[in-house]
Amino acid sequence: MRLGLNLGYWGGGNDAENLVLAQEADKLGYAVVWAAEAYGSDAPTVLSWIAAQTQRIDVGSAIMQIPARTPAMTAMTAATLDTLSGGRFRLGLGVSGPQVSEGWHGVRFDKPLGRTREYVHVVRAALRRERVVFSGEHYTLPLPGGPGKALTLTVHPEREHIPVYLAAVGPKNLELAGEIADGWLAIFFSPELGGESLAHVKAGRAKAGLDLDGFDVVPTVPMVIGDDLDACADAVRAYCALYIGGMGSREKNFYNQLAVRMGFEKAAAEIQDKYLSRDYAGAAAAVPREFIDATSLLGPVERIADRLQAFASAGVTTLSIATYAGSLDDRLATVRAATEAIEIAGVST
Repeated sequence: MRLGLNLGYWGGGNDAENLVLAQEADKLGYAVVWAAEAYGSDAPTVLSWIAAQTQRIDVGSAIMQIPARTPAMTAMTAATLDTLSGGRFRLGLGVSGPQVSEGWHGVRFDKPLGRTREYVHVVRAALRRERVVFSGEHYTLPLPGGPGKALTLTVHPEREHIPVYLAAVGPKNLELAGEIADGWLAIFFSPELGGESLAHVKAGRAKAGLDLDGFDVVPTVPMVIGDDLDACADAVRAYCALYIGGMGSREKNFYNQLAVRMGFEKAAAEIQDKYLSRDYAGAAAAVPREFIDATSLLGPVERIADRLQAFASAGVTTLSIATYAGSLDDRLATVRAATEAIEIAGVST
C-alpha cells in the first residue's frame, strides 16, 4: 500500500499551505497528490501549479467533473497535464451530483452509467491518438450533416496510457469502475465494511476478463493525530455531515445511501434532517463516533499504524489522507506521521 494526499477543494484561504503540504509529501515519497472541484476552483489549474513545483509525486484529479467538459476537452487537458508534468498525471472522473450537474453546468443528470461509459471510451480513444469517431446515446463525433470531421489529438502524451480512475459510490457505478477504469476513488471506506463495495468492483473486473491485480483502490481517509479520540473525531464531524446530510437532495444523496448500506440508517436520516433544516451543528453532532472511527485514521501514531494494516488487508492499494488539523505545522506533522505509521505497520510498497 502506498500513501497519497488529498488536498480537497482549492480557494479556502489555505492555498499556500496546500502547496507546502504537496511539496512535503513529494519529499517523503508519497505516490500522488489529488485536487478536487465542485463549483469553485477547477482541478486541472491547481494540478498544473502543483506539478510545476514538485519533482516526483503524481498529480491526480479527484475528480474532474464529467458534465463540466466534453470528453475531447478532457482528453486534451489530460494529455497536456501529462506532458507538462513529465508523465505524472492521473485522470480521476466522476458524474458529480444532480444539484451541481443541473444547477451549475446545465447538464441533465440522467443515465449517469451510460454517459460515463461513453465518456471514458471517447477519452481513451483520443488519448490513444486515434481518429475519433463515435456514435452513442450521449455523444456523437463528428456531428452528422455538418462541416465537422473526425480529428486526431495533436498532443503526444508523455505516456502511452494515462490511468483513469472513477469516483464511485453505488453498486452499479462500482461495477462500472471495475470494468472500464484503472482505479477506484472511494469515500467513507471502512476496512470492516468495505467488502461489499469491493465485491461490486471485482464483478466489474470479471466482466472485463480481469482480476484486481494492477487495479488501484484509493480511498480518501481523514487523519487526525492525538491522544483524545473524541477530540480527533470531532475534527471530522462537519465533513461527514456535509456529505451524508447535504451533498444531494433528500431523495438522491449517494453518500447518505452509502451510510445506510453500512448499517447507519437511523443516524443517516437524522443527519440529513438536521442538515437540510440548516442545523449544521446538530447534523455534525449526530454523526456516530463509530462511523467516523471506521472511515478515518484517528489517535496516536501506533493506533493509526494498526488501522493502516486493516486498510491494506482490506485491499486498499493507495491510501490518500486528508489532514484535518488546524495549523500548517499540525498539518505537516500529520503528513509526516502517516509515513511513520505506514512504516510501523509494515505495509508500505
